Amino acid sequence: MAGSGKNRADVRPGMRVDIVLKQDQRTGALTRGTVKDLLTNSAFHPHGIKVRLTDGQVGRVQAILDDGE
Repeated sequence: MAGSGKNRADVRPGMRVDIVLKQDQRTGALTRGTVKDLLTNSAFHPHGIKVRLTDGQVGRVQAILDDGE
């Protein structure tokens, strides 16, 4: 895994990431997608940087994926 997704500097548009959607926070179910926009303005967030995926879903980054994943 390339990164945890808690530092804004590590997350950029076009990256493949696993996020947890708001409705999945209790279960921890992950959704995989490509980052379109960063929605968190702070440099660090303990629960993960909030992003919008290219398909419009919004959630907090739990993992940044390597190109091979």
